[in-house]
Amino acid sequence: MAGLGRAPALADVPDEVLTEARVLRDPEIPPAGNEHGDVTIVEYFDYNCPYCRKLAPELAQVVHDDGKVRLIFKDWPILGPVSVYASRLALATKYQGKFIAAHEALMSTSSRLTEPRIRDLLAGATIDVDRALKDMAANAGTIDTILKRNNDQAAAFGFNGTPAFIIGKFRVPGPLTMAQFDQAIADARKAAAAKKK
Repeated sequence: MAGLGRAPALADVPDEVLTEARVLRDPEIPPAGNEHGDVTIVEYFDYNCPYCRKLAPELAQVVHDDGKVRLIFKDWPILGPVSVYASRLALATKYQGKFIAAHEALMSTSSRLTEPRIRDLLAGATIDVDRALKDMAANAGTIDTILKRNNDQAAAFGFNGTPAFIIGKFRVPGPLTMAQFDQAIADARKAAAAKKK
């Protein structure tokens, strides 16, 4: 996937890439948290990003404790070919209903990922890796389209690295603490309530 990390000029980003539906409710990416939550958090991440991994359990705790947050993980593999492989294989697991399990498995390691390590982590999460590899090949066009769309969105939002977030309608270009996530969620709810008045 050459050029994945290249930032397109805003004029190069098709309008449909930045629609609310494509950013907050991308039908190609299974949601975590409360599927019908009143606030959506979108995380642009890379499986080899140590900050993303460090933040993962805290974000999961915030989402769990709140109970009304919908979480969308947007693969943005900017740290090299192994990151692209991890994203492609994780997205392929959605065809067996295992994307969230794959995401959690790949975020739970503290070591740098390699292709064999990725497959081992997924197998350890009771994912049929052989099927995922076949699904990755069979659905390469769809998966690459998702990754390109995620990249175009992240670039259009002006994100420079991972993790980066959209919380409701707010752009957050970096990691947050649990208290900052709670505040951002509350602010997103206030903004949504004010818009309805």
